[in-house]
Amino acid sequence: MRAETSIHPTAIVEPGAEIGPGCRIGPFCLIGPEVRLGAGVELKSHVVVTGRTSIGENTTVWPFASLGHQPQDLKYRGEPTRLEIGARNMIRESVTMSPGTVQDRGLTSIGDDGLFMVGAHIAHDCVIGNGVILANNATLAGHVVLGDGAILGGLSAVHQFCRIGAGAMVGGVTGVEKDVIPHGLVFGDRARLQGLNLVGLKRRGLSREILRELRAAYREIFSGARPLAEAARSVRESHPGNAYVAEITDFILSGTNRSFCTP
Repeated sequence: MRAETSIHPTAIVEPGAEIGPGCRIGPFCLIGPEVRLGAGVELKSHVVVTGRTSIGENTTVWPFASLGHQPQDLKYRGEPTRLEIGARNMIRESVTMSPGTVQDRGLTSIGDDGLFMVGAHIAHDCVIGNGVILANNATLAGHVVLGDGAILGGLSAVHQFCRIGAGAMVGGVTGVEKDVIPHGLVFGDRARLQGLNLVGLKRRGLSREILRELRAAYREIFSGARPLAEAARSVRESHPGNAYVAEITDFILSGTNRSFCTP
């Protein structure tokens, strides 16, 4: 613990915890003995960080968040699994994040620059990219992969082992049971693919030409009776040089045994 670190008298930091320079630990927080906090981490108050958990620099955690407690998995038997949270994340009130399990990688990993709003839940063995947003009470089951810049609306829920591609948008109160392509837009009681996340793509500054080509590729993949893999291979060959088309086709061709959200 460094001298410039601020720890409220009512907080409990157990022996063995590593507290980086400039950390601010507020009232009634509890830090477990195997926790590592990077430089400038702030825990507002009533935050519990336990288990083999690391939090990257300049991340802020709001009251009543619970990070690193044993996963909600009946197979878990106290194995030494981990939760790794990246830098500059905003983890709001009552967020829960679980460590991994030995049935998978033994690790739940959270990228940098994310926003996890009130009550969001990230279960064991999830892999979360950079710059993601989980709105209020969005829920990820175990083994979910969430790509960079993906956004989940409030009260949405993602089934275990699903992949949500980079830049995808999941509408509020949507249940996702299948993989979502990068930059896809899905919503509904059970998620259906409604098109591309054009708002997000435009915010990235894509030219009209690239957007036009991307929309044409989308129509080629999802219209007609061809299997998705066959359509993706054809589209990848007919649209060389477009990184966004390649991202979508590669995602489809690298699919697991789960099916995809379709129109």
